[in-house]
Amino acid sequence: MPEAPVASPQFSLYIVRCADGKLYTGIATDVEKRLAEHVSGSRGAKYLRGKGPLVVVFSETVGDRALASQVEYRVKQLSRVQKLDLIEGRRRLVDLQ
Repeated sequence: MPEAPVASPQFSLYIVRCADGKLYTGIATDVEKRLAEHVSGSRGAKYLRGKGPLVVVFSETVGDRALASQVEYRVKQLSRVQKLDLIEGRRRLVDLQ
């Protein structure tokens, strides 16, 4: 009997706003867990250390890790104004894929 294919985890792209207003973009399978890692500093991004409180201002499921990494790269290339448009719904993430 053939084995059922293993579903690859679904990744989400997220944007975090730091206390100083700067935006940080990342990907994760569990955004809330990843935010907790950033806050605790245990496995969080060095960039975010000491920049709390951190607030997730955008999160959207994008697909497998490869696609999520591509979309993350494209979002990181956006200007701050373009990222704010994404956060506020004036720009769609699907248009970057």
